[in-house]
Amino acid sequence: MSISYKKLWKLFIDRDMKKKDLMAVANISATSVAKLTKGENIQTDVLVKICKALQCEFADIMEIKADETV
Repeated sequence: MSISYKKLWKLFIDRDMKKKDLMAVANISATSVAKLTKGENIQTDVLVKICKALQCEFADIMEIKADETV
């Protein structure tokens, strides 16, 4: 299984935000934003900060995808 943050990036577009805006409003590091951009695992407390800052739920910014089988 993998995590997709496409919903977060769509939310950014809808709110006319940039990644640096996320770092400022959610008080998260550039490293965390880089991990989000790469679709890597991130600590839950970072996700909580993002949800609080954007006034949304986990399901609004991420989804779990089943790995494709070959």
